[in-house]
Amino acid sequence: ISQFFSRLTERFVNGVDVLMDTFWRIWTDLLDVLGIDASNLTHYFSPAAIANNPTRALLLIGAILLAYWFLSLFLGFFFYLLHMLFGRFFWIARVALFTLSCIYILQKYEGDPEHAVLPLCFVVAVYFMTGPVGFYWRRNSNSSLEEKMDHLDSQIRLLNIRLSRVIESLDRGSDQ
Repeated sequence: ISQFFSRLTERFVNGVDVLMDTFWRIWTDLLDVLGIDASNLTHYFSPAAIANNPTRALLLIGAILLAYWFLSLFLGFFFYLLHMLFGRFFWIARVALFTLSCIYILQKYEGDPEHAVLPLCFVVAVYFMTGPVGFYWRRNSNSSLEEKMDHLDSQIRLLNIRLSRVIESLDRGSDQ
């Protein structure tokens, strides 16, 4: 059983590596189209490179914002799809993805645990962002004002019915 699970995690890690490599190649091709050398990104962060060519800094900021936008778009679509598929059991998908992500990171950085801290922090942040404080949980509460008023009105009617029943039962008890 141990050998089965070790092979399974090894194949899972290899599959995720292939997926991440594909995403990285697409990202570097996009950066090349924008005129940014993706093989040496640290060069763009040096103060001398920014002082010599301020347009590079502007391109780098644009690339970072573009990456953030693509990442948020991808994660938003992915978790929306999971939320639609699993409905009330979305938490199972979140826990499974969190567990698989942690297994991947811990297996990947098995010999060097210091380098596993930053990816684990990122995974934990995504896990909490998709939880009850996340967009998908709050989105359902942004109903229109009319719907909220109708809901409050129906709650008041139910409370009035219950109150009248309690008063009637008290009156019957006092009459006996």
